[in-house]
Amino acid sequence: MRTKMMLGLLVMVTFAGIASAQDAAAGKALFASTCAVCHGADASANTTMGKTLKIPNFHTPEVQKQSDAELTAIITKGKGKVMPAFEGKLTREQMSQLVAYIREVGKQQ
Repeated sequence: MRTKMMLGLLVMVTFAGIASAQDAAAGKALFASTCAVCHGADASANTTMGKTLKIPNFHTPEVQKQSDAELTAIITKGKGKVMPAFEGKLTREQMSQLVAYIREVGKQQ
């Protein structure tokens, strides 16, 4: 019984990793078309808009320490006058893909 449970857990973790990688790949394409104008192609916010609005670099620990729920809330509702809300413009799946991509960016220190 324990062996079956461990095997099931291993399969779930493996598929979660595959889904996460697929989400990150889709998120990268979505980021390029939706977010890069402000956040930069490399998510460093090293753009005119990024510098002017003091947009955070997604590679930093300050961004990466935020939970997935916090990042999703920012994408959904926006943040102040700087970050527009994407609720109704992006699906929940697309927002999850963006969060997965932001996590991948954090690994690229």
